[in-house]
Formats: sequence, structure tokens, C-alpha cells
Amino acid sequence: MKKTVLMTFAMLLAGLITYAQGDLTAAPDGGNKKATVSEQIGIANITITYGRPGVKGREGKIWGTPVAHYGLVDLGFGTSKASPWRAGANENTTIRFSNDVKIEGQHLAAGTYGFHIILGETDNTLIFSKANNSWGSFYYDPAQDALRVNVKSQPLDKSVEWLRYEFMNQTENSAIIALLWEKRMIPFKVEADIHKIQLASFRNELHTKPGFKWQSFVQAANYCLQNNIELEQALLWADEAITARFVGEKNFQTLSTKAAVLAKLNKSAEAKAVMDEAVPMGNMIELHQYGRRLLGMKQPQEALKVFKTNYHKNPNQFTTNVGLGRGYSAAGDYKKALEHMKAALTQAPDDLNKNSVEAMIKKLEEGKDVN
Repeated sequence: MKKTVLMTFAMLLAGLITYAQGDLTAAPDGGNKKATVSEQIGIANITITYGRPGVKGREGKIWGTPVAHYGLVDLGFGTSKASPWRAGANENTTIRFSNDVKIEGQHLAAGTYGFHIILGETDNTLIFSKANNSWGSFYYDPAQDALRVNVKSQPLDKSVEWLRYEFMNQTENSAIIALLWEKRMIPFKVEADIHKIQLASFRNELHTKPGFKWQSFVQAANYCLQNNIELEQALLWADEAITARFVGEKNFQTLSTKAAVLAKLNKSAEAKAVMDEAVPMGNMIELHQYGRRLLGMKQPQEALKVFKTNYHKNPNQFTTNVGLGRGYSAAGDYKKALEHMKAALTQAPDDLNKNSVEAMIKKLEEGKDVN
């Protein structure tokens, strides 16, 4: 009798240990893994948080079964009588977009969404729900849908044991996000207006701590220049870098940035006047880079003037000798170019520069332009 009572007590205690759960952090139930994957498109951040169920020997018994059911079904729990698949395990799979994006060409506002899928054999409906903190799809409510898009699944040659989300086929302004599990992949395209997002970020940040440095205004203006966008805004930022109260500074970088914007706006005379003011302020490296840029713009005479100015300010230096060598070469005076290149060879700071100068000397001796 005593032995029976002890066994009964032990079984009861085991039951309490099994079912009495507290709030302490522990691994997910059922052996499912928890994961987060994140990537940026431009500066737009996309983060997916999800549970990772395993195939666990169920090859061929995943899709179109209670594990990952087709269509909308009553799961027998919660408030939903027509639930999609949870697109993972345990809690809501969530996708957070830091900025507005397009999903398969359709607009979706920035935010965190519960992600569900109405599965089919090949056709699938992706659901981005405003409700993002539920458990699974038991409480799915179509009234909370922010967006639905239709995509097709693709077969995989090799089985993926643990469900995962992956970013692939990235471009400057887009990426494919794919759910992969067992022998199926469900991909969808995400796009972001990277320039719009970046410029909005600049406008915001320039009203905060970064706006207390002229370098930040130069950076913003140069972004517009490099991408040939919002040039009037770029000119305003370039002016701020020069004249903003407390922050602005007239130097080679600020002036040359403004000149570059003016040139891009086809205001050549104004651009030249600003650069004429900038050149005397440039240090050796700044002037050398500007001269190289002029060579790239097919303005050899203007480039030679800059290289001469640089040499006058910084005589007989490796950089200024190379600059004059390039300048005279572009102007067709190979004899003078060779003189300066040979002088630079004796001043080369390392083997890489020495080899480069030797190669240019060889070209000049063969009567060829080094640029």
C-alpha cells in the first residue's frame, strides 16, 4: 500500500514538472529552432524572425499535410476558422521593414508584419498581417491584412532539413527573399527606393548631430552628384557646407563640391569661378586628385595648370612629379613628362609605386601617353 502511494505521488510530481511552466527563458518546445535573418537594401533594413521546424524524417509528408496545410483550414484552436500556414513554427513569423518597400511590385508601408502563406501545390498567397504578436495562425484575421501577393513555389533538388529564409539575387535596390524547406522554395521580390530613402535620411540627420559638421553636407551633396539626382538639393547642401552659420567653412573640399554640382547643372562659368577660388586652398593630395579628375574629363590643359600649381606649392615631391609627368604627357610633351617621371622614380615610397612609374617611363620612351 505504501509503495503504491509513493508511485502515485511520483507520477503526480512528474506531471507537475512536465506541465508547470514558468516565465524563464528556455529553448523552444518541439525541438524547433529560433532564428533571425536580416539584410539591407540601401539603408532599408529587413529583418525576419521565425521558428525553424525540421523535416525530421518526414520527406514527402510536409506539403499539403497538417504540417504545412494547403488552403485555409480550421486548426481547432483560437479564433480563426480559416487559417493559413504560419510560414514557420511556434509564434508568428514576422518581417520588419524599416522603410516603405514594394513586394512583388505592390506597395507596403514600413512596419512589422505577421507573415502567413496560403499554400498550394504551386500557387501561393503571401499575407503580410498588421497583427504580428500572435501564436501561429490560430488567431489570423483577414481584416488585419496589409497586403496579399501571389507567387509560385519552385522545386529544390536537395532537401533542406531546417526551414530557413534566405536573401538572394541582390541588386542595388532589390533582393529576393526565399523560404526554403524540404524540397520546396517560395521566393518573393522586395524592392526599395534607395535614393528616396537615403535623401530622407540625410535631411533628417542634418538636423541632428551630423549637421554640426561641414563634411556631412559635402557627403550629402556628393551622393547626389554620384547618382545624378536632386542636383538643386545638392547645390543647397554644397552652399550650406560653405556658408552655414557656425558650421560652414570655405575650403578646397567645400568649394570643389559646389563647383562639381554647378558643372553638372551646366553652369560652367560659375563652376570655373568657384574652382579658381578653390585651387589655391588645396593640399598636395587634393590638387593631384583634382588634376587626375580633369584628365578623366578630357581637359588636359586645365589639368596641366593644376599640376603646375601643385608643383609650385609642393616642389620636387613624388606626387607632384608624377602629376606633372601625367600633365605633360596628356599635353603631348613627352620630353618634359619623362624628366618628371624619372625624378619621381627616385622618390617612389614603395615597390608598387616604383613599378607603376617604371611602366609609365617605358610608355613615354615609346612615345605613348601614360594616361
